[in-house]
Amino acid sequence: MMTVEQVYIETAKIMKALSDPKRLRIVDMLSQGEMCAHNIQSAFSISQPTLSHDMRVLKEAGITSEKRMGKNIFYTLNFETLESWTKSIGLISSENMSFIESSSEGEIPEE
Repeated sequence: MMTVEQVYIETAKIMKALSDPKRLRIVDMLSQGEMCAHNIQSAFSISQPTLSHDMRVLKEAGITSEKRMGKNIFYTLNFETLESWTKSIGLISSENMSFIESSSEGEIPEE
């Protein structure tokens, strides 16, 4: 079980990762399916190190995962993380309920 504070920390980490318009566009692109790093980079005028940084931020937030095939890296979205994040935002911003009101002793039940 996660505490309310842990939910806030995880939610903020995802929001920080998504706060960059380029990373948000990458998430949108990956919502269509797995993509090779080269194809993602081609959609932007950025260097490979810049793409690597952005992908590392998304991966550390749990938004994406990667797999290597030879010299290529393929990225996919972690839809579970995004669904959990949207539920968290919904509870935090709900007029009728919040995490604090819905949890007993500050713990949030795992789904």
